Amino acid sequence: MFHPPPRTPSGLFPSGGSTRPSYREPYPVTGAGVAIGAVATFAWLLLFGLVGRDVAGYAWWTLLAGGLAWAVAAVLVRHGDRGVATGVAIVIAGGWSIAAAIVAVRWAQTGDWPLW
Repeated sequence: MFHPPPRTPSGLFPSGGSTRPSYREPYPVTGAGVAIGAVATFAWLLLFGLVGRDVAGYAWWTLLAGGLAWAVAAVLVRHGDRGVATGVAIVIAGGWSIAAAIVAVRWAQTGDWPLW
């Protein structure tokens, strides 16, 4: 009796256990982690921004607060929750963009560079 050779499955339908190893993320990025990082960084930048008395003070304090938060995000990426680090990075980018826009508007209005 003749038996046809077995067909190799196309992969469209699973055919039992895979021989490939599967890797899982040790700290998966979650929406809650991103939100926590974003809210904490927003409060951090707000508190530091309120310390500045004028545009130059606001810009320098925001730059300092963002740099410190970015260092914390780098540590979180390596040793902690990457979702929180993502939220931190997103809000820092927004905060620095707002500070740069405020400096640019003041510079355009007065013709004098406000940071010196």
